[in-house]
Amino acid sequence: MSVSPYAIAGNGVRNLYSSSSSYIHRHNCPRTISTILKTRPLSFPLNPSYLTAAVTPSSTTRNINCSSFTWDDVFQVSQSHSGSWNLGGFFQKINLCNRGSENRSDFIPFVIEDQIVGYVHNGFVDHLSKFKDVFTIMKDYTQSGHVTVHSALKTPESRTEALGNVVKCLGEDVFPGIRNELYPVTSSYGGKVYFSLERAAAPYFGIKAYGIHMSGYVEKDEEKYLWIGKRSETKATYPGMLDHLVAGGLPHGMSCAENVVKECEEEAGIPRSISSRAIPVGVVSYMDIDGYRFKRDVLFCYDLKLPESYIPHNQDGEVGSFKLLPVTLVADVIRDTDFFKANCNLVIIDFLFRHGYIKPEDDGYLKLLQSLRSGDCS
Repeated sequence: MSVSPYAIAGNGVRNLYSSSSSYIHRHNCPRTISTILKTRPLSFPLNPSYLTAAVTPSSTTRNINCSSFTWDDVFQVSQSHSGSWNLGGFFQKINLCNRGSENRSDFIPFVIEDQIVGYVHNGFVDHLSKFKDVFTIMKDYTQSGHVTVHSALKTPESRTEALGNVVKCLGEDVFPGIRNELYPVTSSYGGKVYFSLERAAAPYFGIKAYGIHMSGYVEKDEEKYLWIGKRSETKATYPGMLDHLVAGGLPHGMSCAENVVKECEEEAGIPRSISSRAIPVGVVSYMDIDGYRFKRDVLFCYDLKLPESYIPHNQDGEVGSFKLLPVTLVADVIRDTDFFKANCNLVIIDFLFRHGYIKPEDDGYLKLLQSLRSGDCS
């Protein structure tokens, strides 16, 4: 059965934060949090200069509110788009994932066993200093110093439990979008795991986070199409925005290949017999500073060629609908709108390189290619 180019389809981690803790009562969290929030904001206004593109951005960028656009708005992008192919809009999207480098000096290292595993904003240290039996703040004569964990926390398990209690204590007011999903804290991919940390808290400790993004595509009449999801309007993060067919963070103790299979089943109903054919094709990376948050993300990219007849079906309620769109339309949407979740743009731009849509003849080719790995790929 052939699928229309615009076909539409409908719709085990241990919880460390579900039980009370004597630790929390000792610190009288509600009073502490209310005091902190009154005296120090959790984020800074974004500086428009962060968004300056490496080349002139596309003049057709549309400003429809990200939470209000429809699939009809997506289809109209190619109809309203005119002008020569240029890379300006792509540079702009990459810059959106790499803001705030001028504020790097506001962060001090987070050190475990003499290894830098993250970075904490000087202002956020005020939060951590309330938890004296979890964190030790080391200041030197320059007032820079570093943050580490209390010397009594010698094992990954004890650190995981202690920081889990801190996350529970500070709660959604400080760490919005708590998922009860743990990320491994390492100094590099595949290295020693020093402890595990709630996913929502990861940017506030500046730890490296890894994930997988899979581009599911179809070849039809010598043209390529990508399956694109529109996130559920009830999602805590980026509701209603466009997303990959399959994507997810890399949990503790799971390989990238295993995670691809798991996410394929949960997000698109793709059986293992098909998802196991996904091909690893590289990585993209970025470093983004927004207030107290320092995201240092590495995304492992996968391609999966799907049968024309396959229609995805979301299983976990996180996707409202899917559509199969020509790759050229997807490229226009990325370049000319803000409809996509920000880091998806990088992965799809990488897809455009690998499948020959962006060519060496395009002005800025090498600079754009290099910028897809602006973060630390270690």
